[in-house]
Amino acid sequence: MAFIINTHDAWGMVQVGSFASLQEAQAAFASLCDDPWYASDGGVRALELVQLGDEPELERLDWHAFR
Repeated sequence: MAFIINTHDAWGMVQVGSFASLQEAQAAFASLCDDPWYASDGGVRALELVQLGDEPELERLDWHAFR
């Protein structure tokens, strides 16, 4: 099982990280949510933590929208 962090912006979605454990993914996700660059950039609108499972669909575990 893998965990992925995606960014969402005006151009679409970009994968910014892939992790083997949920703990690693959650720590990286929290760090990116608190990163001043992401908050002030203006182009990045949201971060998403998803789980890749056996099914082709992704399961969203967390979402953070920048204002």
